[in-house]
Formats: sequence, structure tokens, C-alpha cells
Amino acid sequence: MDGGLNIYFPLCHLFCSKEDNFLPNVTAPFSFSKFVLNLDGMWKSSSNYKKITPDSLLMTLGVIYGGIGTSPLYVMNAIIGDQVIQSDLILGSMSAIFWTLTLQTTVKYVLLTIRADNKGEGGIFSLYTLVRRTKFKWLLVPAIIGGSALLADGVISPSISVSAAVEGLWFFDKNIHTVAIVIGILCALFFVQQFGNRYVGKLFGPIMTFWFLMLGGLGVYHLSSNWWVFTALNPIYAYNLLVIHPHGFLLLGGIFLCTSGAETLYSDLGHSGKENIRVSWVFVKVMLVLNYFGQGAWLLEHTGHTLSEFRSHNPFYAMMPEHFMPYGIAIATITAIIASQALISGAFTLINEAIILNLWPKLNVKHPSVLKGQLYIPAVNWIMMLGCVGVILFFRESSNMQHAYGLAIALTMLMTTTLLNFYLHLKRYNQYFIYFIITLFLILEISFLAANLSKFLHGGWITILIAVVLSFIMTVWYQAKKIRKHYVEMVKVSDHMKKLIDLSRDESLTKYATHLIYMTGANNPEEIEAKIIYSILQKRPKRADIYWFVHVDVVDEPYRMEYKVRHIAEDDIIRVDFKLGFRVSPKINLLFRKVVEDLVKNKEVDITSRYESLNKNNVIGDFKFVVLEKFLSYDNDLPTIEKFILNIYFVMKHFSVSEAKAFGLDSSSVKIEKYPMVISQVKEMAMQRIF
Repeated sequence: MDGGLNIYFPLCHLFCSKEDNFLPNVTAPFSFSKFVLNLDGMWKSSSNYKKITPDSLLMTLGVIYGGIGTSPLYVMNAIIGDQVIQSDLILGSMSAIFWTLTLQTTVKYVLLTIRADNKGEGGIFSLYTLVRRTKFKWLLVPAIIGGSALLADGVISPSISVSAAVEGLWFFDKNIHTVAIVIGILCALFFVQQFGNRYVGKLFGPIMTFWFLMLGGLGVYHLSSNWWVFTALNPIYAYNLLVIHPHGFLLLGGIFLCTSGAETLYSDLGHSGKENIRVSWVFVKVMLVLNYFGQGAWLLEHTGHTLSEFRSHNPFYAMMPEHFMPYGIAIATITAIIASQALISGAFTLINEAIILNLWPKLNVKHPSVLKGQLYIPAVNWIMMLGCVGVILFFRESSNMQHAYGLAIALTMLMTTTLLNFYLHLKRYNQYFIYFIITLFLILEISFLAANLSKFLHGGWITILIAVVLSFIMTVWYQAKKIRKHYVEMVKVSDHMKKLIDLSRDESLTKYATHLIYMTGANNPEEIEAKIIYSILQKRPKRADIYWFVHVDVVDEPYRMEYKVRHIAEDDIIRVDFKLGFRVSPKINLLFRKVVEDLVKNKEVDITSRYESLNKNNVIGDFKFVVLEKFLSYDNDLPTIEKFILNIYFVMKHFSVSEAKAFGLDSSSVKIEKYPMVISQVKEMAMQRIF
């Protein structure tokens, strides 16, 4: 075909949405294959970080450790609270913190859990995709609970981190209103999310490196005259604290906060790779331990006192030399902002995975920069911002937020352990090892959860309430999808093939489009939804030169991008099946455009217009998508539970984006057809004719 090599620029106009702002400006024939390779490389770029290099280690420090790295700002303050500083309390706390970081963070996450990577990707939904093909279908439950709790924690974490950092200003003036400052910082942070952090992200690594060096330096500053505090490495001190101290067990709620960023570490695995995390964690843990034990040394110098007696109620700031305080506050605030940025980005990724896994209503997902993992979901961004502002206004101070912090993340860790147990069995690890390690983690995490439950009435109910609402949304959306799929009527394509071919060649009808494309949910390539056949043949007969049926199958591999083409009827009916990873945004405009280009190159399809005047001038035919949107018909007689679920589902669907936007389709080339969803007909009414 003469025009086959010059179709790229017209195709760009046909299939590209205005929102696809990462497309280059095209002024010459454009090779989409090269573009797709670049895009594919962007999506699969996790492999670039598997090698251990100075740059990859620096990047790991900047992205992975924001949550756990800011924990020294509030952990000791949460443990001590209003208690009198005593040596057994301090040494017991130091011991418990060290062994929590060792067992919970180092052993569970850094050494073991990050082995459960899905093609380099981590997180609770990635872990679920590794085990969901087992016979235990209920494993979706811990995945939903864990994901919801992690999202709920994402509202508290930025609030407490930034609040604890800014409250260092109280060292200079107790009357400073930090609430307004914290809200201003977080609102600005959420506002800039829409622009991406392509350039700011390059600063994260050096800043976090400096932060950890500062943590270690401050610790050594006080340890130089109190090295004997390291006797707390003996776990007997932790045992004595938990067993002998009057409130020892409840103190686990504060101690647990030192490992609260470990789940985020696993979720961000794809940004760095497991080896970079393991190597950098050695440095991070040493700096954290030095700082915690440095705080412990300072506290031991002030036994018999309470934190309220000092200008700064927070041991982290109280241990700083006075002349260094302004710099320390500034660096802590910047670090807290970086940690919050990582948590917000993690929430976007988590919601995007939930959308693709059919666990969340479809939302508008944008890519503000070309960096891997750079997602922006406006609805999630502004809801999180309102949540953070609400938390700050409700609690006012970081010491009050500690009551709400930790409960949700303890629940997430418990759910991760549940899924990890099945993963280890699937990988055929030694049975005795599995029983020992899973039992150990369950004891630890159930203890942490029980201790954190004491915070429930003091603010912990907020994160649990958020997690329950999120779990409810995921459960309803998933169950509604199952109900709909169960009742969808499928028909054989072969039974209607002759009708479609005849319609395509019926010149008595005005042509609806040269190429007519329908999205289908039929997994069997020989079937199609009855509603699609009805739309083509009956609702309004739609004559087209070629009918395309496009199916998207979400697979467990995170960045898989494959397609298969079936010519059902030569030059009349074509089916395209995409296999996309659960972290690949289904940009059907781009993907379908790639398919068409390949078919043209292989001379499998002629996409030039079949109007005589246009064909001889080698003009490309038009492409039109038809999207069928459903609404629940009143003519249904459903079981009560199913009716309840579907009613809520359609309410949520009203607030989600349309099917066309969810698939990245340009509105100028899309026709939306609404049709009633009749799942179960109402029983025939007993009606009599009278004369």
C-alpha cells in the first residue's frame, strides 16, 4: 500500500487524547514503534535499578526511607509522654526499639518479604497477585484490609511527620501557632503533585543522606560520654520493660512507631530493587540506632524529670545544641516533606493498582512526568489533602496524633504476614522455617496490634474508620463486578458473523464509520456480549467497513505488554486481545494505535478510506469507538444482598470517570451508548384483559 509508510501522523490525530501530553510534537512521519519502545522502557525501567551503584543507592535513600527515617522525630516522645524519666524505662525502650528494627524491619522486610517481588515490584497488592491463583480465594480479604489500612495510614503519616518537625519552633516560643504552618506546608505539597516531581526528586537522595548523617551525628554527640547505654542491646531490658513495668505492654504502641515505615519500604521495592535496599539499609539502620541511643543517653542524664520541664517537649530537639536548633528544624521539616511526598506517591500507585485489579472505581489517572511511577490521581490527591487538614485541625499537636498513628499500619503488617505465609508455601520453603518465622511475626504483630488497640478511643478510631470505609468500597466494587459478570449474556461470534458481513456490505445504509471499535469483556475469543450485537444490529444498525472487538486482560506480571490479533472475518471482523500488567495504565488510544500500525506494516489490513474519492487520494479512514455504559434497570427481581451491592455500585459509578476516560479514549472519536442492565427479570405479572 503506497501510503502505508506515511500513516503515523494521521493516526496520532485519530487516537491520541489531548491528555496524552507526553507525546512529542510531530512535524514529520512519526515512527510509533520507536515511541512505544521508549514508553515500554519507561514502564519496565525497574531493571535499571537492580545493579548496585552510587546513584542507585542515593536514589534508594531518597525514595524508600522517608517514613521510617522520620520516626526519631516522635517515637521517644510517644513512649515517654508524661511519665517520669527513669533508667529502666529508657534502657527498656532502647532495647525494644533495637530489636523491633532488627526483627520486624530487617528480618521480615529487608531479608524476607522483599523476596516476594512480582517482576521487581512490591507491595501488598503485588504480593496478592503472586498468591491469588491458589485455591484459597479468601486471600483477597487480607489484601483488601491491608491495602485499605495502608491508605488510611497515608492520611496520618504526613500530618504527624510535618507536625513533629515544625513543633521544634516551640523551642524558641511556646506561643507559635504551628497548626497554620503545618496546614500551609501540606496544602502546598498536595498542590504541586499535579506537576510531578521530576526535578525535585533528584534532590531527595542527597537531602535524605544528609538527614541520616545528621541523625547519626547527633546520636554520637551524646553517646560520647554515655556509651554504656549500649548495654540495652541485651534483650533482657526489653523483656523487663514489657513484663515488669506497670504499663510495659501498652508502651509497645509507641515502640512500634519505629518500624512504621517498613511496609512502605516493601511497597516502593520497584523503584530501587532488593539489593539496593539491603545495602542501603545497613547505613540507615546504623544511623537510626545511633540517634535513638543518643536520645536515650540524653534522657538518662535527666532521670527524675519529665519532658514538660524542658523548652522542647520532644527529646529529638531537646538533645540538639542550641546553636544548631534552627538548622535542625529546617532540615527535619524538609525531610518530613520528602517523606510525605513518598507516601502520597505510594497512595497514587496503590489506588491505580486497585483500579486495574477491579477493586476500586475508575478514576482519572494522569502522568505528570515521564519518570517511572509518576502517577497523579486528582480525586485521591484532594481527598488526602482534606483528610490531612482534618486530622491536623482535630488533633492540633503531633503528640495527640500518636494516638491515631500505628493502629492501621499494624493491621497492614498482619495482613502482609498472612499473604507471605502462602507465598513461602508456594515457593516450597522449608516447612519448619515457615512455621517458625510466621509464628514469630504473628506473635510480634498481634502484640503490636493489641497494644495499639489501647489508642482506639483516643484517636485510633479515625484510621480504623477510614480503613473500614475504604475496605467497604473495595468489597462492594469487587462483588458488583462479579455479579455483573455472572449475569452477562454471551453469544457466539460465529452465529452473527454473516449478519455483520452483510451489514458491512449493505450500501443501502449510510456508513456509520470506516472502523468501528467495541471494548469487550469476553475472555473467550469466540464469544461476544449480546449487548454489542444488539448495539450493532438493532439499536441503530451501524454499518462499518471493519468491526474491531478489543479485549483487555489484566495479568499478574506488573509491566507486561502483549497483544494478539485474530482475523475472524477477513477485511470485516478483527479481534484484538491485550495482556497488560496490573501496573500498566490501559491507554487504549496508544495501544490500539500501535496494533493498527503493525497490521498495516505487515499488510494484514488496509485502513485507507473505502470511499472512492478518498481512497484514490490515500486518505485514512475514520476510527470510532463505541462504549456501552450500563445503568441498573428497575425491571429486576434480585436477591436482597445483590440488589444492595449493585445499588451502591451504581452510586459509586456515578462519581467515577466514564468508561471512555478510564480507557484513555479521546471524546471526539467515542460514542457513548447507555443501556439498562437487566439481570433478573421481574416475575410475570398476573394481568387479565377485560371486555
